[in-house]
Amino acid sequence: MTKDGVQGAVEEADQAPSKKGLKKQQKEAEKVAKKAEKQAKLAADQHSTDDDDFAKDRYGVPPMVQSQQKLDRGLVRVQELTPEKAGRLIWVRARIHTSRAKGKQCFLVLRQQQFNVQALVAVGERASKQMVKFAANINKESIVDVEAVVRKVEQKIESCSQQDVELHIERIFVISQAEPRLPLQLEDCVRPEGEGDEDGRATVNQDTRLDNRVIDLRTTTSQAIFRLQSGVCQLFRDTLTNKGFVEIQTPKIISAASEGGANVFTVSYFKTSAYLAQSPQLYKQMCICADFDKVFCVGPVFRAEDSNTHRHLTEFVGLDIELTFNYHYHEVIESITDTMVQIFKGLGDKFQTEIQTVGKQYPSEKFKFLEPTLRLEYREGVAMLREAGVEMGDEEDLSTPNEKLLGRLVKEKYDTDFYVLDKYPLAVRPFYTMPDPNDKKYSNSYDMFMRGEEILSGAQRIHDAQLLTERAIYHNIDLEKIKSYIDAFRYGAPPHGGGGIGLERVCMLYLGLHNVRQTSMFPRDPKRLTP
Repeated sequence: MTKDGVQGAVEEADQAPSKKGLKKQQKEAEKVAKKAEKQAKLAADQHSTDDDDFAKDRYGVPPMVQSQQKLDRGLVRVQELTPEKAGRLIWVRARIHTSRAKGKQCFLVLRQQQFNVQALVAVGERASKQMVKFAANINKESIVDVEAVVRKVEQKIESCSQQDVELHIERIFVISQAEPRLPLQLEDCVRPEGEGDEDGRATVNQDTRLDNRVIDLRTTTSQAIFRLQSGVCQLFRDTLTNKGFVEIQTPKIISAASEGGANVFTVSYFKTSAYLAQSPQLYKQMCICADFDKVFCVGPVFRAEDSNTHRHLTEFVGLDIELTFNYHYHEVIESITDTMVQIFKGLGDKFQTEIQTVGKQYPSEKFKFLEPTLRLEYREGVAMLREAGVEMGDEEDLSTPNEKLLGRLVKEKYDTDFYVLDKYPLAVRPFYTMPDPNDKKYSNSYDMFMRGEEILSGAQRIHDAQLLTERAIYHNIDLEKIKSYIDAFRYGAPPHGGGGIGLERVCMLYLGLHNVRQTSMFPRDPKRLTP
């Protein structure tokens, strides 16, 4: 054999597939053949049954909705399916939550957000056996339009939100087909804590939920959480608007760190650097100096803290308040606590369905609060902790375990989950915090707590340019970078105060949940930037 011939044989041998490769190719070929065979069989079945299927126009997969036409057809909400509608022929659009074929009938559970209803397709005058088979084979999570008669049921359907009625389907069309294999099962996602461990059924861990957040958000629990969260924002806005507050929007790209600390995200800003706002603090105060008197804002807040805890996020929604007062910053505390109480009352009045839905999966004690809100001084809190055996200094900040312990002690003594801790040590507060005039070690600042965890940090702000400059220098803040802020106080500024509330924490603690990621729709933390 020539040299070229040998080389060609070697190359051919190298290119020849391995046994493993051949096996893989064979499996792929079998897979393709099976798929083709299945499709051919379905087509043949469809062709052979079309002629003798009297209901063939009553089910199927219509063309994709591309706004081809406007149908004069009203769709009834699942939530509205009550015994009063019994006997009516209606149209509903919903997802296939579950399906179960049994002989000549198929039971479906149709889900729409946090509400669901049982539906039945049965062979009869309006449905053929082919229609029943079609309904049974629709993939879970597919979106369907059904025409059905509402029927009362003799025995309550405990597994559905609409327990007193079911739908007898006469037409069913698939509007959007889900893939047959879901990344997670919704029934696993809503299983109460610990229940799956007992009988070996699957539960879904937090990372899997968050990696497949769109599916996880479809669960009745997630739907309830985020509807209640929307309610918190609405109640916050309505309460403050009724109190004469003005809603403002503040910049999130700023020239200096809002809180004067190192926990700030730096971003490229053309030929220089900028920062993501840790708080709308400075701008709220500038609005007060501009005579807006009472302002609030709802928006994102960024914290570059490498904290992988149950309650920290690198981006969260801040509910911020700032207002002038006449003679004492306790006027501010009273205004904020009253706002929180109105939110708690509003949630209890308007969101009982959502609270109960969440409670089925995550049971917790009912949230308790007092009117007027309990206010303790920091020194009193430290004394209570020392009585409980905690060793801590007078000017030491509260650690997370001590916050939780103090929350339990306050609950035992005062029977409230919501309280204010006033007069924090000046050393642990931001540069713009007003010192206590009677004891320079302390400050006119406060935190508010729910179930032993902080949800708001606030204070009387320094409204004198000279004192503000001194405190900024003490905190090693570059005066040039906050010049426009300090200048705002040189032309007359009223005494004022306020606070910033973490929306996700409020929802987590009100519902008695254990992780702030459960109340953040698409959470951001040091280890998560997607989805």
